[in-house]
Amino acid sequence: MTEPTGVPVGAEQTLERVSVVTQLMKLEKEVSVPVPSNELDSTKAAAYHEEQSPSELRKDYVYRSTERPEKTENIKSLVTDHDEFRNCELYLPMSSTCLAAESSEDSEEDMYRDAEEIQRERELLCGMRSSEYKLSVAPEMDIMEYCRREWRGNTPVAKRMRKGYEAVAQKFASIRRVRGDNYCAFRATLFQALSQATQLPSWLQSEDFTMLPENLLSRYDWIKQWQLKQKLSRRMGEISDEIKDYLILLRKKWKNISEIKGPIEKREACDKLFKNEEEEYSLYEALKFLMLNTAIELYNDDKNGKRVPVFSWLLFARDTSSNPCQLMHNHLNHIGHSGGLEQVEMFLLAYALQYTIQVYRLYKYSTEEFITLYPNDPEEDWPVVTLITEDDRHYNIPVTMCQETIL
Repeated sequence: MTEPTGVPVGAEQTLERVSVVTQLMKLEKEVSVPVPSNELDSTKAAAYHEEQSPSELRKDYVYRSTERPEKTENIKSLVTDHDEFRNCELYLPMSSTCLAAESSEDSEEDMYRDAEEIQRERELLCGMRSSEYKLSVAPEMDIMEYCRREWRGNTPVAKRMRKGYEAVAQKFASIRRVRGDNYCAFRATLFQALSQATQLPSWLQSEDFTMLPENLLSRYDWIKQWQLKQKLSRRMGEISDEIKDYLILLRKKWKNISEIKGPIEKREACDKLFKNEEEEYSLYEALKFLMLNTAIELYNDDKNGKRVPVFSWLLFARDTSSNPCQLMHNHLNHIGHSGGLEQVEMFLLAYALQYTIQVYRLYKYSTEEFITLYPNDPEEDWPVVTLITEDDRHYNIPVTMCQETIL
């Protein structure tokens, strides 16, 4: 069978339905507008989006959670030569000029926020105890009270955020703030999945589940360069054993929490797990490896002429991830260390977990993208978890559904 060399027939209509990804991937010309680099500073990020027109969101830069631009080219091919997959070419790190540009952004702070919002953030950070700041998932609080505390200004961005929170409050009464490091997408998604789990997913029950590291390493030698918790230079056997331990831990914790019947006890078990940093970060490493396994399966399916979801074409159309090897080196290895999940990688996470991730994107309020699903065409039997984001970089958790919504 002849391998496809471009987007399949009819794909253009399908791509239009994946607006969140195409906004990041359709490329026209370079952007010179500075972008906020601090993940915790959602105000500047939201203001950045406020200043852009919809057409400007379709430029040719894809921003990581660190908001460092990665220049891409137009999609040329959906399938890469197998030899390139086996012996991939690594992408070089960003130049120091980008870092210098980021460091100069503080001087432009007043362009995006009024004095009241700036003072509010300073008071919040100064008044926060170190133990509170390090909480992985903070205790729940009234969602509109949180909104009033976070968005007291009168800028257009603040007004839009308040409208967004008001819409979310029609469904959810409370919110839990998630710790703002580069694992926040993993943290919010996994916390929601575990807190509502009633059974062990079928893919976790597979006998071959814990053999994934050994099986993949036997086929793809480049996986030995997998980066675990910022530690390098492991031998192949050590990598396999360590990832296997993470997968075993994920299955154990998921099974134990899913067997808890009472909602209060289940919530307490989740809170306890996400206060244990060693176990928590081990679970995130397991999720990253599951994403790599899913990416390899999708890549091979596409090469063999099988049907794959649209996001898979986009995932491997990037200059930085034209095959699973590059995806590992240039993206997955950096998650949690120097970057978080990009939009297209949220789709990959959803497929790896076989969960639908529903996200309220507050800066998109009053548009059709206000509520975005990852994937946009999920399987009917996939459970749904719900997150909130103000800027597509940091994610919080809505909890406690309103009574009328439950009824």
